[in-house]
Amino acid sequence: QVQLVESGGGLVQPGGSLRLSCAASGFTFSSYAMSWYRQAPGKERELVAHITAYDVRTKYADSVKGRFTVSRDNAKATVYLQMNNLKPEDTAVYFCKAVSSMLPTLYWGQGTQVTVSS
Repeated sequence: QVQLVESGGGLVQPGGSLRLSCAASGFTFSSYAMSWYRQAPGKERELVAHITAYDVRTKYADSVKGRFTVSRDNAKATVYLQMNNLKPEDTAVYFCKAVSSMLPTLYWGQGTQVTVSS
């Protein structure tokens, strides 16, 4: 059974930090590129950060460059999103996505809420 379970969301003040985790099971995590997306109320889901499967290259949305860092631990089958200097506009539900590097397969997590407010 494939699962992607996000955790680490919550309420934080502007300028604060959070680290999101996405724990994977039921598939070969190391062969999947992993991404973080977010969706704010009334807005479309947008790509926040991406990390490739093998050469571990990363890319970020312009709005989070220099503040967010994506990383992965294949031994733990987990991808992380370290979020620093959070802003109110970062408020959204954050989702992780797994995309196979070899098969036409992708999976989504259920999301975790991040709220940045004073």
